[in-house]
Amino acid sequence: IGNFMLMENPRARIRYIHAEQYVSDVVKAYQRKAFDDFKRYYHSLDLLLIDDIQFFSGKNRTQEEFFYAFEALIANRAQVIITSDTYPKEITGIDDRLISRFDSGLTVAIEPPELEMRVAILMKKAQAENVTVPEEVAFFVAKHLRSNVRELEGALRKILAYSNFHGKEITIEVTREALKDLLTVQNRQISVENIQKTCADFYNI
Repeated sequence: IGNFMLMENPRARIRYIHAEQYVSDVVKAYQRKAFDDFKRYYHSLDLLLIDDIQFFSGKNRTQEEFFYAFEALIANRAQVIITSDTYPKEITGIDDRLISRFDSGLTVAIEPPELEMRVAILMKKAQAENVTVPEEVAFFVAKHLRSNVRELEGALRKILAYSNFHGKEITIEVTREALKDLLTVQNRQISVENIQKTCADFYNI
């Protein structure tokens, strides 16, 4: 989205950050008594994209500053795009004013990418790390991890760390070992037997 806006308007002022970075910016502004500079910057953007807005939960000062930024940007006909791991009304610890603003916009559920897309994402991420991941390894990971891009990125980091630490080439066996905890969870079968066992364990039957 940001790249498209820059193509349309190379002078567009765009900020794409994780919610944690916004919190950090608020803390720095507070410590340095520099809220005027903070507001001048964030209130003058053409496009603000914030990932994982649920990270604002319980952080009252951050929410207050974001509310003012949100209002200023909308008043200036700027765009605000946020992501979260759930629907706005289901986010806990967020001020009702913000939830109301979030609900007033367009809410879109992002479905998990298809297998081929997951493979392409893994290959691209590996390339960005200057690492060559065999295609069969990428297919193996993509086949077993299907939820979202962040999970794929985390899996890739685990594989690379395991490979570097043990001095082994990246193979399916090395990948299987590096991701054994993740794969165990993913491969658990939801069966009548498992449900009965889980209930029995919970109630000490």
